[in-house]
Amino acid sequence: MMRRTTLLTGCTALALALGATACGGGPVTPAGGGDKALAGRTVTVAGVWTGSEQKNFQKVLDAFSAKTGAKTQFVSTGDNVSTVVGSKIEGGNAPDVVMVPQVGVLQQFAQKGWLQPLSTTAQQSIGADFASVWKNYGSVDGTLYGLYFKAAHKSTVWYSPDALAQAGVEPPKTYDEMLKAGHTVSDSGLAAFAVAGQDGWTLTDWFENIYLSQAGPEKYDALAAHKLKWTDASVVEALTTLGKLFKDKQLIAGGQKEALNTDFPGSVEKVFGPEPKAGMVYEGDFVAGVAHDQFGKTIGQDADFFAFPAVDGGSAPVVSGGDAAVVLKDGKNAKAGMKLLEYLATPEAAAVWAKAGGFLSPNKKLDLASYGDDVTRATAKSLVAAGDSVRFDMSDQAPAAFGGTKGAGEWKLLQDFLGDPSDPKATAERLEAAAAKAYQG
Repeated sequence: MMRRTTLLTGCTALALALGATACGGGPVTPAGGGDKALAGRTVTVAGVWTGSEQKNFQKVLDAFSAKTGAKTQFVSTGDNVSTVVGSKIEGGNAPDVVMVPQVGVLQQFAQKGWLQPLSTTAQQSIGADFASVWKNYGSVDGTLYGLYFKAAHKSTVWYSPDALAQAGVEPPKTYDEMLKAGHTVSDSGLAAFAVAGQDGWTLTDWFENIYLSQAGPEKYDALAAHKLKWTDASVVEALTTLGKLFKDKQLIAGGQKEALNTDFPGSVEKVFGPEPKAGMVYEGDFVAGVAHDQFGKTIGQDADFFAFPAVDGGSAPVVSGGDAAVVLKDGKNAKAGMKLLEYLATPEAAAVWAKAGGFLSPNKKLDLASYGDDVTRATAKSLVAAGDSVRFDMSDQAPAAFGGTKGAGEWKLLQDFLGDPSDPKATAERLEAAAAKAYQG
């Protein structure tokens, strides 16, 4: 499955464009030398990261080594973390720490008995420095197993400042204002939105932001756990709201057919590429990496964002994704792995990657000055300020058969809805049938 937080292999930082060092750079010297108590130990860490993300996480691991004397080894798993880690455990070669990209995978690992509960030190740091929602997402049956070290902010709408200025519109505050602004942009010669319908996960993100704002966090949680059926009136209402956009040929670049043939990088190109076709593209903070790396845009000048707007009088949504550090029981140096996790829970560790770029931390104690530019600071501030109203990506909480499989489940049904948004109630019924089957399995 293509992951939202590891789409890019180049320098993916928001910070890049405004001068932060996001690729390469010298060794990191952390504050305080530590007591080198872990000298001679090697901590093995597995995670999905590659490219600049792996390089920047290595800076954090190097800072841990400088502080404790431990050596570290990072193993990139690719997207299928569960299969890779499972085979390593069976082969007697379990990593000590895994950076888990989905709530559902963390829960799966815990239910299989693979995880160590977090130490008292780590629990105290998380309790004091993170909104309780992050503790909840790291816990299974009341036991805390995971520390959310890296987060993604998925409630950002990216736009070309030139396109909006030419149309004479300001960033909107409500969903209805956004559609109205979209029509004004369209009247000025560009389509309003590039929609990446070829990648079904982007459509789940559209739905989740609308649903969280319109229906509220309690119903969002219930739907995510399938305690509320997808045939509920609130789901039909959210699909109806989304359908207003999908069926409006003035608003979507190339109309529905072209949207269904546009992948995520292609949607960013339609706004920030050499031949712009649209003024806006909705997706997470990682849009900035594509806009800068592939199209040379200066973030904050040539590309900017506004918060996904409030729907029907609700609160503006903050949907997130993230990677949680967990410690495996079967790791050869699990005790040293727990020390690494305790370090990752500190603002000191988060500051290392924040300075490197391409990173957001849910740690409230991290000084926003650690980020390399104003756009990243604004994104991070929004994420932290949302506190317990943050909600983790709903499809990432679902069984993969429903929420994470190309050509199946929610991805496919929302693609069908993009193609024909005329019957939200029928789409809700199909979603419920697919969800019921996946959650039973």
